Amino acid sequence: MDVHLIDGTYELFRYHFALPGHQRASDGLEVGAVRGVLNSMLQLLEDGATHVGIATDHVIPSFRNELYDGYKDGSEIDPEIEGQFPVLEEVLEAAGFVVWPMIEYEADDALGSAAHQAAADPRVDTAIICTPDKDLAQCVDDDAGIIQYDRRKGIRYDRAAVIEKFGVAPESIPDYLGLVGDTADGFPGLKGWGAKSTATVLSRWGHIEDIPHEVTDWDANVRGAAKLSVTLRNNFEDALLFRRIATIEPEAVALTDVESLRWTGPADNVEEVLTLNDAGRQLERLRSIEQR
Repeated sequence: MDVHLIDGTYELFRYHFALPGHQRASDGLEVGAVRGVLNSMLQLLEDGATHVGIATDHVIPSFRNELYDGYKDGSEIDPEIEGQFPVLEEVLEAAGFVVWPMIEYEADDALGSAAHQAAADPRVDTAIICTPDKDLAQCVDDDAGIIQYDRRKGIRYDRAAVIEKFGVAPESIPDYLGLVGDTADGFPGLKGWGAKSTATVLSRWGHIEDIPHEVTDWDANVRGAAKLSVTLRNNFEDALLFRRIATIEPEAVALTDVESLRWTGPADNVEEVLTLNDAGRQLERLRSIEQR
């Protein structure tokens, strides 16, 4: 079997900005993106998915905000998007999906930890992390059977594809982000450490602490190596902190049995919940899938 692990936060943002105009339920609440995500999940079932877990950022701030003041806190999020998170979770659960609303950890953490736990089950052929988020590339593992999949672009990332995209192996992705930074998540990396130079250095040494402190010990051909070496030496603790922030938490969710992710049909309250959100078409579609 394959296990599909969905980044519900990404999906909600994707459909909020992709769908034209405002689509409101009878109570006036914006629900267009919610219906878009539900349609996407129903398509997943129609395409043959059997085991699905969906993670959302129920509360945007996480433990990472305590580690670094500049880390994203959700203050820039459009209230119309933020207001749809609890609605999305309710709708997806009513439709019969397993949903992990994350509070202390983030949706990325849930996806990564669930992928490793699912892949450890001998019944699982592939754990498919469905998100384009570069953080999750660190979880790709050919031997374990974990891939990353960008559903919108239809691109699957195994180990070779991660190396082709970033210039480093999956296990070096947190180090890569620690040096390059991630503006979307709100941490800067180290000054001067760009994608190309970082990839060259990490493809040689793998991890930040393994990079020689003295540039005279570098045997990688890197432009501006002397300056990069000094920057790393002077900001070494910052680099380790940023790497820590970029590292997926392995215990964010407890997946005790992969069979708990099997979709077996909608919940008893599905008609009430979907009707409240003017999702009559989605209800009909859901019933059709249920009867297959």
